[in-house]
Amino acid sequence: MEAPFWLFLLLPPASCGFATAFDSDFTFTLPAGRKECFFQPMQKEASLEIEYQVLDGAGLDVDFHLVSPTHETLVFEQRKSDGVHTVETEAGDYMFCFDNTFSTLSEKVIFFELILDNMGDEEQEDWKQYITGTDLLDMKLEDIQESVNSVKSRLSKSIHIQTLLKAFEARDRNIQESNFDRVNFWSMVNLAVMVVVSAVQVYMLKNLFEDKRKIRT
Repeated sequence: MEAPFWLFLLLPPASCGFATAFDSDFTFTLPAGRKECFFQPMQKEASLEIEYQVLDGAGLDVDFHLVSPTHETLVFEQRKSDGVHTVETEAGDYMFCFDNTFSTLSEKVIFFELILDNMGDEEQEDWKQYITGTDLLDMKLEDIQESVNSVKSRLSKSIHIQTLLKAFEARDRNIQESNFDRVNFWSMVNLAVMVVVSAVQVYMLKNLFEDKRKIRT
C-alpha cells in the first residue's frame, strides 16, 4: 500500500512513498539480509528516471527491481554497483526495491535519485486564465513560458549533476579510506615479519660462531 513520504520515519523500513516532485534524492543504509521497497505515484504518459549508486559496503553491489502498477517487472538487476533507468509511465504506483538478502554480514549505503517529467502540465496551465491583455505585449505568453521552462530545466540539470558528483565523491572517499586501512594493516604485518626474521637471523648467526668445545686444563 502506498504511504506518503513524510511518514517515512514512522513506518517500518519495508516501504515508503514519495510526494509528487520533479526531483527527489535519498540516501539510506540497507542492512545485511534485508530488502527495502519504495513507491512512486505516476501519471499517464509521464517519464520516470531512477538512478542509484552503492556508496559503501563490501562489494559495492545490490540487487535492483522496478515493478509497474500492473505488477510487471520492468527492470531486474543483480549485484550491480550503480544503474540508470528511464521508463514511460502509466497511471499508478511504481515500486522499486533494493535487495541485500544475498549478503549475510555487510550492510550497504545506497543513494538514489528520482527525476519526474511531464508531471505538472495541467497545473502549469491553470494560471493562464488569470492573465488578460496579453495581446498588448510584444512577447507572447508562450515565449515567456518557454524561456522560464528552459531556465528551470537547466537549473534542474545543474542540481542533478551536482548531486551525482557528491555521490561519486562519497563512494570514492569510502574506497580510499578502505584502501588506506588495508595498506596500514599489511604494512604492520610486514614490519612484524621483518622484525621476527631479523631476530631469528641474529640468533642463528650467534649460534653459528659460538664455540661449543670444552677446554681441558
